[in-house]
Amino acid sequence: MMVLRLYIDLMSQPSRAVALFLRANSISYEEVQVALRKQEHKSPNYAKINPFLKVPAIEHDGFKLVESSAILQYLCRSFNVSDHWYPSDTKKMAIVDSYMAWQHLNVRINAALLFRTKLESILSGNPVNEKKVASLESGLKIALSQIESIWLKDRPFIATDQVTIADLVAVTELEQPGELS
Repeated sequence: MMVLRLYIDLMSQPSRAVALFLRANSISYEEVQVALRKQEHKSPNYAKINPFLKVPAIEHDGFKLVESSAILQYLCRSFNVSDHWYPSDTKKMAIVDSYMAWQHLNVRINAALLFRTKLESILSGNPVNEKKVASLESGLKIALSQIESIWLKDRPFIATDQVTIADLVAVTELEQPGELS
């Protein structure tokens, strides 16, 4: 039996998306914690798993893969999961892929940096940079408006009429900034 190892820190949105997918599909895996707050992702040992020094990463029977979008797509193709997660219909698949690409510079950049800015303030005891927070909140509001008016305009989920990996990415990304409120 091939072993699937997932290298994660649940503080990381992309890590949570992959873990949620694995759990939702009852895919057996070994979880390896990589504590970002302890800088474990920058260790020489972890660099052998992911030379980009980020989480998540997987190792599946000796095959290593990084980047959550690629990992989710690989898992959909490699395990027996319902087609709705990553549709075989090329047009539906393209919509999932389109959202996954779009969200990096729209949702992720604003949500992740907003969370990080607030967290760094809490951990350091220094006042939060209100101007930076306002700018990131503004960018996130624009992205949320686009999700509602474009991605969810004609359907209940991001890409199709059923939940896909794009929805997991969206949910885990959008929940994180509110965790510090």
